[in-house]
Amino acid sequence: MDTEPAFFETNATPGVVGLPLDRVDGFAKVTGQAKYSAEYKLPGLTYGVLRTSEIARGRIQSIDTSAAAREPGVIAILTHLNLPKLAKTPNTPDDKKAIGAPMGFLPLTSDQVHYAGQPVALVVADTIERALHAASLVKVQYAVEKPVTSFLDPQAKIFDPEKVQDGKTPGHTRRGNPQEAFAAAPIQLTATYEHAINHHNPMEPGATTAVWDGPERLTVYESTQGVTRTQKALSTMLGLPTEQVRVVTRYLGGGFGCKGSTWPHTILTVQAAKALGRPVCLSLTRPQMFTGMGHREDQHQTLKLGATKEGKLTALIHEKTSTTSPWDNYAEPNSRIINLLYNCPTFESTYQLGRANVMTSTFTRAPGEAPGSFAIECSMDDLAYQLGIDPLQIRLLNYADKDPTNGKPWSSKSLKQCYARGAELFGWSKRNPRNGATRNGKYLIGYGMATASYPVHNNQGTARVRLYADGHALVQTGATDLGTGTYTVMTQVAADSLGIAPDKVRFELGDTRLPTAPNSGGSVAAGTVSSSIYMAAQDVWQKLIKQAVTDKKSPLFRAKPADVVVEKGRMQLKADKTKGEDFMTLMKRAEMADIEGMGNGKYGAGYETGMAPGPPARATKTTRAATPCTPSAPTSARCASTRKWAPCASRAG
Repeated sequence: MDTEPAFFETNATPGVVGLPLDRVDGFAKVTGQAKYSAEYKLPGLTYGVLRTSEIARGRIQSIDTSAAAREPGVIAILTHLNLPKLAKTPNTPDDKKAIGAPMGFLPLTSDQVHYAGQPVALVVADTIERALHAASLVKVQYAVEKPVTSFLDPQAKIFDPEKVQDGKTPGHTRRGNPQEAFAAAPIQLTATYEHAINHHNPMEPGATTAVWDGPERLTVYESTQGVTRTQKALSTMLGLPTEQVRVVTRYLGGGFGCKGSTWPHTILTVQAAKALGRPVCLSLTRPQMFTGMGHREDQHQTLKLGATKEGKLTALIHEKTSTTSPWDNYAEPNSRIINLLYNCPTFESTYQLGRANVMTSTFTRAPGEAPGSFAIECSMDDLAYQLGIDPLQIRLLNYADKDPTNGKPWSSKSLKQCYARGAELFGWSKRNPRNGATRNGKYLIGYGMATASYPVHNNQGTARVRLYADGHALVQTGATDLGTGTYTVMTQVAADSLGIAPDKVRFELGDTRLPTAPNSGGSVAAGTVSSSIYMAAQDVWQKLIKQAVTDKKSPLFRAKPADVVVEKGRMQLKADKTKGEDFMTLMKRAEMADIEGMGNGKYGAGYETGMAPGPPARATKTTRAATPCTPSAPTSARCASTRKWAPCASRAG
C-alpha cells in the first residue's frame, strides 16, 4: 500500500531521525579500529585465565600449583588462600544489596564449591597462551558431595519464595476467585510448558582489563551493559569512593542481559591486578560463558484457561516452578504478561523454586515476558483450535479495553488496528485454516500470529552537549552501545536537536567520566539517552537565545526569548521568520569559541512533560509485541491512572 491508515503515526517533515544513515561506528568495526574490553594494550599487561571446578558441590581439600608455577611466563597463581581481601562481598544479603550483585556468593572467598564451573584459581602469565596452559596444570583435590541438579531432582526442596526477582516481584497474585471460575467453566484447558536453561553467549565473551593507576585509583575496561552500575559495584566491594573507580566500555559485542550485572570474573581480575601491581586482562573462554554470567532458568509453567463455549475467558491460573541457586530467590516474573494481555475476570499466579547447585540465573532477553508470552499465546491458540475459532478472532473476543488488573482505562491503545493491518499484510483471511493443508512442494506452510508486550521501565539520565562556533558539536553521555546502534541513533538525535549535519556531530559514550546514564537493557537506553541529549541541546539554545536578545548587533535584539524559535540551527522570530540568524554568526560575533549545555532526560510513565526549558520532549514509549503487522505501528498503550502499559503490535525503533 502507498499510504498507511490514519491510526499509524507518521512524520510529515522528517529530519535526520528516521532517514537512512550509515552506521557511525561501522567503519571502526570493519577496519578493526574499534577496541573491545580485552583489546587494550597497556604497558606491562598480563593475562589471566580462570581454573574452574570439575565438580558441582563439595570442598577444596588442596590445590597443587607447583607444575603450573614452573611454566615459562607464569607470574602468579591466586586462590582463596592468597587473593587480596575485599571491603565487601555479596556473601550476605545486606552486602549483596549494597553492591547490587547478581549472585549472593563470590568464588575464591572460601574453600566451598557450589556449582560446576565455579572459579577455584586464577592463573596470570605474560601471554594468554601461557596462562591457558598453566591453568590446565593446576591440580585441585576435592571432598565431593552429591549435588542437586535442578528443581526436578528428587533431592531438591521445593519452596514458596513469597517474592521473586530478589524481592522485586510478589510470588502470589490473585484477582477474583479463579479456582471456582475454572471449576465452573464449560471449557477447560490445562497445559504445561517445559523450558530448558537458555544461555546468552553473545559474540564477545565476558572480558575485563583492569589497571590500578595508583594505590587507590582504578580503571577497568569492561564488557558491561552499564558502566555506572559496574562502577558502583566495584567501588562498594573495594571500599573506594565512586569517583576513584573509572569504568570504560567503548564497544560491546552483544549482551542480551548477561552483561547487565557485575559477575565474579570482573572483581577477580581487579583483585589480581592489585596483587601484581600490573594490568591484568581476563576473557572468559567460550565454555566458561555457560557457567560464568548467569542464564535463563530451567522452568515449567502450568497454565489453566477457563472459558465459555463461545471462547470468552472466565479464569486464568498460572503456576511456575523453576531452579534457583543455593543463595538467591531469582525467577523471571512470567505471570506479569499473562495477567495483562487479555480481559479475564479472574486471575491467579504462584511461583515455586527449587535450590540446586547452579549459579544464579539472571536477565535474559525479555525476562518473564518471553516465556510468559509463549505460555499464554500457545494456550490461546489451543483454545481457538478446540472451539474451532479463528486464532485472531479469539484474541479480539478477549480484547482488554481496560487494564484487567484494575479495570481502569488505557491512555491509548491501537492493538485492534494493528491486528487488522497485520492480517491484511499477511493475507490472513486467504489462508487455509486447516492444519497441514497448505504446502509448497514438499514443505508444509504454516500461518500463525501472536501478541506480546514489553514493559516501559522508568529511568533517567544526563547528557552534555558542547556546540562550537565552527559548526560542529561534541555530545557525551555515559551510556553503552550493545552493538544495536546507539552511536548512530544518538548522532541522529543530536543532529536534529542542534540543526546540524550528522557528520558534524561527535558522539562519545561508555565512560563513567561522562554524564551518568542507565544500563543498556530493558529497552531504556534509546528513550533515556535521546531525551537527555535533546534536553541538553535545549539548554544550549536557551543560552544562545539569551545571548542574541541582548546583543545589539543581532536581528533578535530586545526580542522576548519566548518569541524566538529555532529551526535547523537558526534562531528566528515566530511571527517573522525573516528576522533571525544562525548560531555560528552569533557565536563568532560574540567571540564565543563554544557553548555547553546539560540535560536531564527522563523516560517512562510519568515523564511525559516538563523536563527542562524549551519545548517539551515528545514521549517515546516503547512497548513491543509480535504480530504479523507492519513495524511502523504505534507502540504504546498506558493506563492513565496506574501508568501501566498495555500491549501493542510492534516495536518502534
